[in-house]
Amino acid sequence: MITGDILRDAIISAANNLSNNRKAVDDLNVFPVPDGDTGTNMSMTVGNAVRELEKLSGATAGKVASVNASALLRGARGNSGVITSLLFRGFAKGIGDAETVSSENFKDAFALGVEAAYKAVMKPTEGTILTVARVASEYAARSYKSGKDEVGVFEDAIEGAKAALAQTPELLPALKKAGVVDAGGQGFVLILEGMLSVFKDGVIIKANSSAAVADDEGEEETSRNAAGEFETEITFTYCTEFIVNRAEKCEKEPQDLRAYLETIGDCVVVVDDEEIIKVHVHTDHPGNAIENALTFGSLVHLKIENMRDQHEKAKHDAEIAKKKPVKNADRTETFTPVKPTKPVGFVSVCAGDGLAELFKDLGVDTIVSGGQTMNPSTDDILKAIESTPAETVFVLPNNKNIIMAAEQAIPISTRKVIVIHTRTIPQGIGAMLAFDPDADDNGNAIEMQNAIQRITTGQITFAARDADFDGFKIKQGELMAMLGGKINFVDTDLEKSVLKLLKKMVKPDSEFITVIYGSDVTSSQAAEIEAKIQAKFGSKYEITMINGGQPIYYYILSVE
Repeated sequence: MITGDILRDAIISAANNLSNNRKAVDDLNVFPVPDGDTGTNMSMTVGNAVRELEKLSGATAGKVASVNASALLRGARGNSGVITSLLFRGFAKGIGDAETVSSENFKDAFALGVEAAYKAVMKPTEGTILTVARVASEYAARSYKSGKDEVGVFEDAIEGAKAALAQTPELLPALKKAGVVDAGGQGFVLILEGMLSVFKDGVIIKANSSAAVADDEGEEETSRNAAGEFETEITFTYCTEFIVNRAEKCEKEPQDLRAYLETIGDCVVVVDDEEIIKVHVHTDHPGNAIENALTFGSLVHLKIENMRDQHEKAKHDAEIAKKKPVKNADRTETFTPVKPTKPVGFVSVCAGDGLAELFKDLGVDTIVSGGQTMNPSTDDILKAIESTPAETVFVLPNNKNIIMAAEQAIPISTRKVIVIHTRTIPQGIGAMLAFDPDADDNGNAIEMQNAIQRITTGQITFAARDADFDGFKIKQGELMAMLGGKINFVDTDLEKSVLKLLKKMVKPDSEFITVIYGSDVTSSQAAEIEAKIQAKFGSKYEITMINGGQPIYYYILSVE
């Protein structure tokens, strides 16, 4: 019997399994455009539901499925992410209000998910995640008819998904040309496998310390960045996504918005419920899409990405990987100079695989390993700049002790170099989020610099030896809570220190709290502190937990 708690654990397991393999899925991404982000988008979409699901205990299967579907729709990223949210939306309808999930529920869930996904896509293409989901549904229906139980139906659905995935290159010429299976389809199979681990064996697949680094050496050796190697014409430049909070008095229907978007782009997906409209479109005119959407209500969670630029980055990464594959962000880098192929690029200094992947997700081209106690040299930063394929390179030192070394690279680089004076990791993240691809270099430099002024950073670390510093007598091993680069207090309880420091950091106009936990914090410890932060601050602030994997600092805190 599959209860609500079992279904909850299964979806969490699916999120972890997909996150562990997202880089491999990214590398398969050649359709509809080779921008190398399908795994990341699907992982972030499914991962968005985990926080909400972890709050549920003893809920019905129907409640769990409903909460999951709502969270996925609001957090959906990219074409693949939106389709994934649609599959789970139908999945929720198939389970309905059921206390537990039956074989019939699973059969209906797959069928309704596929129906919702096909209806929402402007031009359904076979050989994609749609095909994989459809065949999985067909296998589930046959399995139910033969009298199998709920786990048997789900196992057969996975068998169908895998069979369909293997055939995707025969259905889609772009995949056959690249020699890969469909990225979205592969992501969907990983989701199902993660769920089956709980349904069949009662085991939640654990999240790796880094979503982008395979634990298995063999997988890394055989990994291939098809997204970077594949050449094709990208018809529309901008992947545009947003959510419309529907206006109460708006008489227009979501299909009117969809019809308009189809006239200015492709890959149009428009999904709605009573409160919101989720939009995804590839277009050359994102401003027009936004203006039209504003007639339906207010917009939130806007995301515009240049897919041509993403493909150039994937090409660059593929070339670098061929020359010297790097297993993690803490190894000594080998930077290879390249010619500029785009107007703007980014270099960021950080330590920890999780932080490295986060900055890459935000658009950083080149990572320099370093930070507190391991400051990179001017030469290290210069080599990173020269290996970034851009005419103008923004550098994020993310530590006050690295700013001067970064600035010394300006006159000796062949690029135009702009150093943003980020003194902390959260400031670096804020600067990247403030970058506007449509603004000029000077305008971006000003806006990025302004953005970091709105961020308050706190850090929890430990004393390596007895010391008398900043008026504090500190014993070896004691915790030091840093605020604004200075010791604010000393303690011995890690959880209490985090809560106490956050209380000092938040202000009446604060909105966001971000907690980045380091390599010395286990996932269970992070989950416990997240629960306490949610209980204390969750009603007033939006809270995000990130596995940064950084050394030295147990926690890096950001309030904005």
